[in-house]
Amino acid sequence: MSRDERASPDYRARLEAASAELSPGRTFSYRRTFTDADLALFCGVTGDFNPLHLDDGYIAESWFERRLVPGLLTASMVTHMGGLIGFIARDMHFDFPAPVYIGDTVSCTMTVVERADRGALVMEASFRNQAGAEVLHARFSGIPSDVRLAR
Repeated sequence: MSRDERASPDYRARLEAASAELSPGRTFSYRRTFTDADLALFCGVTGDFNPLHLDDGYIAESWFERRLVPGLLTASMVTHMGGLIGFIARDMHFDFPAPVYIGDTVSCTMTVVERADRGALVMEASFRNQAGAEVLHARFSGIPSDVRLAR
């Protein structure tokens, strides 16, 4: 039995309606400032104990200005917006052109780029710090299931 056959008619109708609400060019934005507490929680949950995130002494010997926010913590900003449209990701690709530091405020703009097969969407996201520098670029695809953010 395929996933479409397992889903109820009501659920399939919600998927179709959600996809229809999200036309190419539609954007969503989210901004947040990363804190020491964010790093402690993320590193604790993921087990990412890289000294570039946690050790001021180690950072002092490097070329970085201060401790780095883990790349996937920054990238998780799309999961906030994705959760508000019930987005189920199929694939995600990230490029990290510049570091994000504790105390940086990052703005993420997520854009619907194209419709793919079976109600799936291709999305891109650009992440910029408070100085306007792009710190992350993402491209991902998946299926929206409940567009609460769009309403």
